[in-house]
Amino acid sequence: MCDRDHFEDHRKELEGLGLMTRRQSGMLLGGLAVAMLLPQTSGAAGAASVIESEVAIKTPDGTCDAYFVHPASGTAPGILFWPDIFGLRPALRQMGKRLAEQGYSVLVVNSYYRSKKAPVAPTGPAGTPFKDVMPLFQTLSAQTDRIDTQAFVAWLDQQPSVAKNRKIGTQGYCMGGTSALRATAAAPERIGAAASFHGYKLVTADPDSAHTLAATTKASLLIAISANDDKGAPEEKNVLKETFAKANVPAEIEVYAGPHGWCLPDFPIYNAQEAERAWSRLLALYSKALA
Repeated sequence: MCDRDHFEDHRKELEGLGLMTRRQSGMLLGGLAVAMLLPQTSGAAGAASVIESEVAIKTPDGTCDAYFVHPASGTAPGILFWPDIFGLRPALRQMGKRLAEQGYSVLVVNSYYRSKKAPVAPTGPAGTPFKDVMPLFQTLSAQTDRIDTQAFVAWLDQQPSVAKNRKIGTQGYCMGGTSALRATAAAPERIGAAASFHGYKLVTADPDSAHTLAATTKASLLIAISANDDKGAPEEKNVLKETFAKANVPAEIEVYAGPHGWCLPDFPIYNAQEAERAWSRLLALYSKALA
């Protein structure tokens, strides 16, 4: 939970980073209160029984702490889940569990394991200043995404609950959306689908830009762009569409009404209606691409 002072600091940071307008910030307190009262997303009717565990994954750069959740019986497609800038935390575990209940073996990683074990933002997005996590974010790169993807995919393929005859999916939020797209090129033989939600700088001039790397694969893509990110970089969606169409990469690219962070239930700008719409498109992507 956050108090009003934390909220005000967070609001100013979001506005300063261009992730929120003053009009949007005026609606935040009400939206935050709604988000905190949301029911648990897991345990829905028809949901599969799942097994949860905290795991440690060795990589060339150290040991990554992560959350792994999968159906209690049988095998299921593996999913590599990349957090946003605030890292692995209860809200993302909740999202991973909800996905596992739909029939997937989900690995939610701590992207910052080289620097610190999770949680790196104990008070969550509502109470953690961006300046506290920016140094951690700045340790990540296309190279760390490549190293981690290969280690995480190899780990998933060692798990009895992961179907070896079905492709793996990957998804990410904010900076994690960038990682998800880069991951397709790091393990093209295994990753069959990638989803980015309010992704951070998917298009750059660098040769290892997320959109450039993803265009070298045949993974099916879902790219959900926030309204204010689109306003700040209106050509990005067009570059994405043109790049993937030229490469014959199947991609669903859409601008959503929610502001940056709208998909995450513990984020102050959570938009339940748009988040559920994005979630339904994620399930549709996996249902088709990982069949």
